[in-house]
Amino acid sequence: MNKNAMFNLGYGLYVLSARSDGKDNGCIVNTVMQVTDTPLRVMIVVNKKNYTHRMMMETRECTVSMLTEDTPFELIKQFGFQSGRDVEKFDGSYQTERGRNSLLHLKDYVNGYLNCKLVETTDLGTHTMFLAEVTDADVLGTSPSLTYAYYHKHTKPKAPAPAATAEKKPAWRCKICGYIYEGDPLPEDYICPLCKHGAGDFEKVEI
Repeated sequence: MNKNAMFNLGYGLYVLSARSDGKDNGCIVNTVMQVTDTPLRVMIVVNKKNYTHRMMMETRECTVSMLTEDTPFELIKQFGFQSGRDVEKFDGSYQTERGRNSLLHLKDYVNGYLNCKLVETTDLGTHTMFLAEVTDADVLGTSPSLTYAYYHKHTKPKAPAPAATAEKKPAWRCKICGYIYEGDPLPEDYICPLCKHGAGDFEKVEI
């Protein structure tokens, strides 16, 4: 295990992968945080509506791939915009390998990965917080980690500017995938239909 991989954790975006019934699946998550050093444990928050969440609850294992600043938006779309129930997330578009826990992790656009064994769950309503022990870790590159700030400024496509004469209306935009919910207020229990993140990941905008 290379504990230096923990230095690549930041407030950013990750691909979380799991395997159940012979099928691999992955999703985008934005909360992975080290909580203890001995034993080495991390906290991972996952939306309950995500297919990967069900796999994790069944198998109690997962792998975190740490995305880098050169991650293309197409990768974010592939793992964040579609359900793994009817789409093969690991379809060969990006290079992968299996870790010691037999789970896939990305090798393209990542600077490290963590293999994790789940030890505790906490119900957060729309999400579950997993406490996980890191069973293996490695550094795969030196590129800076993909932070939220970098994602919004450089990775996510910019929305077209509204016409100067158009009357602006209140709306809410998903900070993960860019989906627009028209209207105000945004329901507290609203779930993004594209990336399945909750109302807490939306920001108020005008369109």
